[in-house]
Amino acid sequence: MQKPSIPKGTRDFSPEEMAKRNYIFNTIREVFHLYGFQQIETPAMENLSTLMGKYGEEGDRLLFKILNSGDYFSGISDEVLMEKNAARLASRLCEKGLRYDLTVPFARYVVQHRNEISFPFKRYQIQPVWRADRPQKGRYREFYQCDADVIGSDSLLNEVELIQLMDEVFGRLNIRVVIKMNNRKILAGIAEIIGETDRIVDITVAIDKLDKIGVDKVNEELREKGLSETAIERLQPIILLDGTNAEKISILRQTLQNSETGMAGIEELSVILSKLHDQPMRSRLELDLTLARGLNYYTGAIFEVKALDVQIGSITGGGRYDNLTGVFGLEGISGVGISFGADRIFDVLNQLELYPEDSLQTTQLLFVNFGEKEEAALLPIVSKVRAAGIRAELFPEPAKMKKQMGYADGKKIPYVAIVGENELNVGKINLKNMQSGEQRLVSFEELVEILR
Repeated sequence: MQKPSIPKGTRDFSPEEMAKRNYIFNTIREVFHLYGFQQIETPAMENLSTLMGKYGEEGDRLLFKILNSGDYFSGISDEVLMEKNAARLASRLCEKGLRYDLTVPFARYVVQHRNEISFPFKRYQIQPVWRADRPQKGRYREFYQCDADVIGSDSLLNEVELIQLMDEVFGRLNIRVVIKMNNRKILAGIAEIIGETDRIVDITVAIDKLDKIGVDKVNEELREKGLSETAIERLQPIILLDGTNAEKISILRQTLQNSETGMAGIEELSVILSKLHDQPMRSRLELDLTLARGLNYYTGAIFEVKALDVQIGSITGGGRYDNLTGVFGLEGISGVGISFGADRIFDVLNQLELYPEDSLQTTQLLFVNFGEKEEAALLPIVSKVRAAGIRAELFPEPAKMKKQMGYADGKKIPYVAIVGENELNVGKINLKNMQSGEQRLVSFEELVEILR
């Protein structure tokens, strides 16, 4: 008989892992609500016509496609079958696919429900997405995304609030982070003034390696990519940009003064920074020109959050995009959004052991079962304990004491209530602290007080 298994690139989560994941999701959800975001959900599967062509060629290849139900070969000629052309066959056999991200379904949702939505629309979504990627460490075929977007408003106050929201989430999770920001228009302006407008991707990819390989190697890479010496020379003040955010902006103003696009980007960043100037923030906010993020997608401010105490990729990212809904025929809706990387945040919290004790939401109190008589007396007591907000269980059968204590240990239950004939006679509960082994007789009120 074949051993049961799960598909490559997917995971089971144990009760303890689920409690940890829910701690992350609940923290993020609470902060979303605090800032006025409302939750929506979209189906796991979308029509392929919605998904295809939205993520580029690679994205189309990585979409999980779902076979039509019933006789999916009907209406397909032997000729088409014999061609064995996978892409052509898939287009005939499959009308639906699993969603690849939450952004395209959101755009579809907005267009479909535009008459019921009041703009600006602040939505959040916490759902799994699927990608037929090659599984490797930290990369899965099924994973969760936590997205928050504001659409239908050009105001930079939205960017300001999203930065504050990220700061609040990581403050609550006790993760020390730096929030890096940049602006797509500044990157376009840099490419423009050095006369290499088409080379923006090559330039940012090279600059991004500055920390790892140093300035000489970066310049070497730019030469290999075919940039002229004049262009590389003009890039130097930007590559070596240093100092406070204000100092960086003042150097950029001088360098990019002949680029209208670049100056517009600097202005946007200045407004965001000035609005945040007097706001209390725990995280460091840093202007970082090497930050590029999905260049063909974002059109304004871009963000990325890095953990300071763990070596890991970015744990949150996002930015401003124009025309999210244009692909579905609704032009001119601008938005700004962020996405929390729940799986990476999970890894960071595990490595730094930052879960609060109570976040595991395990049972707090187990009542030992001695038999039918005690069971009958305990049922109303257990109900009263639960009514007081304490997570409690009564062991379901009068098993040996060793087995019941082993159950409490296995579930990391901190307290066990031993109520036998003697305890029932005096109307008390014998409470055992499983960590210290200490036992004492307490009244119901004292029990509630201790466990709260």
